[in-house]
Amino acid sequence: MASAGSWWPVLLLLVCGGAVAQQSGAPPAAPPTQAPQPAVAASEPVVAGTSTQATPAAQERLRRQDQEMGRAALQVAVLVDEDRIAEVWDGASRVARETVAREAFQRQVSQDRTRLGALQGREQVAVNRASYAAGGQVPEGTYISVVFSSRFENVPDPVRELVSFRLDEDRSWRVTGYSLR
Repeated sequence: MASAGSWWPVLLLLVCGGAVAQQSGAPPAAPPTQAPQPAVAASEPVVAGTSTQATPAAQERLRRQDQEMGRAALQVAVLVDEDRIAEVWDGASRVARETVAREAFQRQVSQDRTRLGALQGREQVAVNRASYAAGGQVPEGTYISVVFSSRFENVPDPVRELVSFRLDEDRSWRVTGYSLR
């Protein structure tokens, strides 16, 4: 689990939104050509605290959640690929939208992606969970981050592409962060 010190700069500087995930077993649609719904309610959130001794049912819920969050993160990445960055911000968590202005987010992500060049490939490599208490550097809540190893035409080595989600008060997962490193 990432420490608050390493997470918050990503959330503060590169906050975004637009795609969400649900906890039901229904498969989501293919990456959209239109902006995704602003939020889909989570029926049964699965959060931090996984263990090798988890019950088979809990392990299955985690596996399903990892798949759904991976698909939602891919939807966000595809919107960024298509230069639909403002649409990503429009569907962001309130926490994200209060942290960075729409224009600033759009400008920063666009600059970062332009510098990297065209996407050559993307592979999901991890799903991480974290919970933060009130009063810390990161706004209180439960977060999930999906990590991709992505290749771009202007850089020889893979780039870590991170899409972060927060379980909002209405029990909907909304994007709170997008970063490239």
